[in-house]
Amino acid sequence: MSNFKQRLFNIAIRLTKLILLLSMSHLSLQTVQLQASELSIDYIRGEGDVEGIKLAYRHNAFQLESISPRLSVYAESSINFWKYGSSEHYDSNFVISLSPILQYSICSCADGEIYAEAGIGISLLDDTQFAGKNVSTHYQFEDRLGIGYRFGKQFSHSLALRYFHYSNAGFKKPNPGLDFISLSYSKAY
Repeated sequence: MSNFKQRLFNIAIRLTKLILLLSMSHLSLQTVQLQASELSIDYIRGEGDVEGIKLAYRHNAFQLESISPRLSVYAESSINFWKYGSSEHYDSNFVISLSPILQYSICSCADGEIYAEAGIGISLLDDTQFAGKNVSTHYQFEDRLGIGYRFGKQFSHSLALRYFHYSNAGFKKPNPGLDFISLSYSKAY
């Protein structure tokens, strides 16, 4: 990664952290640490022959009691490895992402908990040409919607199904976006 890209990425991470801190302090939300950090692995499947792996670290989740005892927020840092095409002729991409995620506990059932989640973060793609598309910029927004099931002792395990969309939000053309579905397993520590 060039020095310029690294500096831009560091600035984007700092801005995201600042926005998160300001939004939380501005709303003066009463928070309670809900859960320990989590490590997760996702199998990713995209349009055409796109597939990949996502490794993520989820920072401590905090319950947003002043809004709802069922609502929590956490930040996720991740690296993604994407591949497109056959084994002889393939295209690959490496992606780093940082996303704040809101998670809502829908219900408790079968010794577990069903939850929904949504988030919009930032990501840095190694290559702007991927899967036959020109996404124009290395920096993309990572949008997500998901549903999951938390289970086990102290709900320390989780399975989730998520939809991801990567786009530069129209800052530069073309902006075809990239869409993925992922199946995730995570473990709290």
